[in-house]
Amino acid sequence: MFAEGFTSPTTLLPLEDGSGRLLVADQVGVISVLTKEGAKAEQPFFDVRSRLTKLNEGFDERGLLGLALHPHFKENRKVYLTYSAPLRKEAPADWDNTLRLSEFKVMENNRASVDPASERVLIEIDKPWFNHNAGCIAFGPDGFLYLSVGDGGNANDEGRGHSPQGNGQDTTTLLGKILRIDVDKGSPYAIPSDNPFADGKKGRPEIFAYGIRNAWRISFDRGGSHELFAGDVGQTMYEELDIIVKGGNYGWNIREGFHCFNRQEPLRPLEDCPKVGAAGEPLLDPVLEYKNINGHRKDPEALGISITGGYVYRGKALPQLAGKYVFGDWSRNFALPDGVLFLATRPGSASEKKWTMEPLELVSPKKIGAFVVAFGQDAEGEIYILTNGRNGLTGNTGKVYQLAPM
Repeated sequence: MFAEGFTSPTTLLPLEDGSGRLLVADQVGVISVLTKEGAKAEQPFFDVRSRLTKLNEGFDERGLLGLALHPHFKENRKVYLTYSAPLRKEAPADWDNTLRLSEFKVMENNRASVDPASERVLIEIDKPWFNHNAGCIAFGPDGFLYLSVGDGGNANDEGRGHSPQGNGQDTTTLLGKILRIDVDKGSPYAIPSDNPFADGKKGRPEIFAYGIRNAWRISFDRGGSHELFAGDVGQTMYEELDIIVKGGNYGWNIREGFHCFNRQEPLRPLEDCPKVGAAGEPLLDPVLEYKNINGHRKDPEALGISITGGYVYRGKALPQLAGKYVFGDWSRNFALPDGVLFLATRPGSASEKKWTMEPLELVSPKKIGAFVVAFGQDAEGEIYILTNGRNGLTGNTGKVYQLAPM
């Protein structure tokens, strides 16, 4: 174990000030500073609890959801957050919250403290339901900021706040998408010229990819070809891992994983379904899927109920993991802390598309015994596991583990 005393940590990343310190964002709204040994500083990096919508003490998918530092943080001091704000007045009155992406700056004389008066709101997306927020942010190798946005919530990508064809397939909404924006230009941001719908004629210009249900955690591979990975949480039958490409349609809610999705009977996948989207574009397959326990009771191949996206391992401490994608599943049981960890391995030839997966065997502890909320990566490429000991947003059972050799 590396650090403890959190509630439900959602992000871990290096402070990027040369000190080796780390930042840990907690879903309840506090960002802590950790030393490279895992000790928590007395003063938080930032506390946004007063900016959040009222959270449930029990299970909740809202809160402080994403944290990223600008690639030139050392020079410009800019920090980016996504969080669940109270519903805007302009939104339909029966909707739930507003997902907000904002830019802040750290204090000029203290890089470990955010100036609370520096907020510059970039994007606000009204959410009809409390769930399927995603809200993960990451800067790509192109310098642009990427944001995962869930389909709006509820089930089947339908109901209040959902388009007839589903938000995932509707390019006129930002729900059910991966977005890409240029935070260094424009007001409040600019659209990269090669975004799929950059001219806004056939879709929202911020969209980078679509057909997404709830890509809770996304990450870029810091090595290789710097691919963008997204763990897209399935509904009842299949969990999937996607490699996100520009303009890609990942199929939701036409498909779940490799399979046809049935809105009327989600536990009974359709035998056949469209292979293309409304504009004739192909529906892209995930690189792997696994069965969801809720839809495959007593099936030994069912491994969990909600994929937690991770990172490609690029550290030095565990050379046997080099180039493998480390990820997990939140839990095998909604009520009990029973998260699991996996490794995914790239296929051996370019003609193969499916990755293989296997359990990540631990020595100490042998079993994580917690809900696997997220993963983190430090400046050296070492990977951390962020957990919550309970299914809710109270207490301090949240812990951070570091993957390390015995």
